[in-house]
Amino acid sequence: MTLPPKNTSGFKWLVSLCMAGLAGLSALLVMSLGSHPRPDAGCATRDRVPLIRPDYSDVVIPPNIAPLNFVVDEPGTGCFVRVSGDLGDPIEAFYPNQKVVLPERAWHDLVAANQGGHLSVAVYIRSVPNETAGVNALSWMQFNTITITIAAEAIDNTLVYRRIRPGHTTWREMGIYQRNLETFEERPILTNAQFKEGCVNCHTFCQNQPDKMAIGIRSAEYGSPELLVDHGQVHRIGTKFGYTTWHPSGRIVTFSVNKVRQVFRSAASEVRDVLDFDSFMASYQCDTGTVDTSPSLADKLRLETYPTWSPDGKYLYFSSAPLTWGDQETLPKDYDQTRYDLVRISYDLDSDTWGELETVLSAEAEGRSILLPRISPDGRWLLVSMCDYGCFPVYRASSDLYRVDLTAPPVNGQRVAQRLDINSQASESWHSFSSNGRWIVFSSKRLSHIFTRTFIAYMDVLGDIHKPFVLPQKAPDLYDSYLWTFSVPELITKPVQISPRALAQAVRDTDSLPILMPVTMATPKAGTGAMYSEPLRE
Repeated sequence: MTLPPKNTSGFKWLVSLCMAGLAGLSALLVMSLGSHPRPDAGCATRDRVPLIRPDYSDVVIPPNIAPLNFVVDEPGTGCFVRVSGDLGDPIEAFYPNQKVVLPERAWHDLVAANQGGHLSVAVYIRSVPNETAGVNALSWMQFNTITITIAAEAIDNTLVYRRIRPGHTTWREMGIYQRNLETFEERPILTNAQFKEGCVNCHTFCQNQPDKMAIGIRSAEYGSPELLVDHGQVHRIGTKFGYTTWHPSGRIVTFSVNKVRQVFRSAASEVRDVLDFDSFMASYQCDTGTVDTSPSLADKLRLETYPTWSPDGKYLYFSSAPLTWGDQETLPKDYDQTRYDLVRISYDLDSDTWGELETVLSAEAEGRSILLPRISPDGRWLLVSMCDYGCFPVYRASSDLYRVDLTAPPVNGQRVAQRLDINSQASESWHSFSSNGRWIVFSSKRLSHIFTRTFIAYMDVLGDIHKPFVLPQKAPDLYDSYLWTFSVPELITKPVQISPRALAQAVRDTDSLPILMPVTMATPKAGTGAMYSEPLRE
């Protein structure tokens, strides 16, 4: 290596050397790309689309999604891929390992140029006809073109989810993370490594906005508070919230209080189950720091859970089942016969008064347990999970997504629920809407029946939900060996700004806002606080 002259700055010499090296690398890369094999015009054809994983054929994607990298699952010694649209420069490359990683800048340019239109993905497989054939005997196989539709409407650019191992009774590593959907960047919001491996779960936002957030904590060391984030300020609430929903005004946080028990079978395709021995619901008033409830939210003869507010704040929807056992410590023999109705109750914010309870969907009429209500921002579409029984659909392979048009007139006094075509043979659960109502995200075990993954689907103006696709990853084969589950996906309009350090400090803080649970109508005894709120969210 030649040393720099004495009268030359070492820094300038180093910069010049690096620039020269980069130039040489770029030239080498161009030469390499130019030397890659390309299919000839007369190659053989197969009258079907190629097998790829993840499956992105015929999906509708947002115009601001990260590249859809994939593996070509066809026998061969490499593949040539061409991604093109009516406008813009196509993306062309040869992949010897058949793992297609698309350049991000070129991808975003091509998608932006064809927003509201389509992309075509042409795949050619290179193969050797037989073991004795030489290099000159290489042949190409062309498949039918894969079509991808680009929606006109964007998706919220940030997805928040909990990442956890699919364990049974203990946890060591888990956290709430946020993913930039336009790139592959993932950042932690809060992990349990910051407070001695407790549990962090039940994250929720007010109308897809990151400025109002709630996160539940369970920790032997630091107790089990609720963290409420309001425009950069973290409030440590001195009790556990369960499944939580913000009133659209941002002034009320309604939550369930659940006495949860996990059940194990000796042998089954899913050995775990979860049931509520008891539950009720209450509301935290952010302005006054008080908690109240209503007889309809805390009926001693019912199990109330999974609250969600309508976008106009006039109705609270939740799941409710009859409490058929008196012993709160022994597993009921007929626990697998418990099914939840979907109900709602009207509410007036100005007078803080509740109306009459009404049934939206009957478990008896549907023959299923109706859970996890979520409503589109325009107030028209209601999505629920329905499973054969119980309160925890992620453990039920029978759990499917259903859609209800809330603007349609009831039939025989009940709304009509339609099973969605996007369901699989595995569990579908934990669904939510984008802020513009055009996208839903949900959890599904369809890839392996073991690990929960996040899927994205487009909902058009007619309410039809198109073929979903799994959350794209930079490594196209990541899901083949990734031993984490992604659960409770929530879309927000921009990233959470408060730091993990500030949230962890609030967990470790000994000062909490004290909460006295209501005396009347509530299941727990007066003054005891929310003594059992332990929802599980795989």
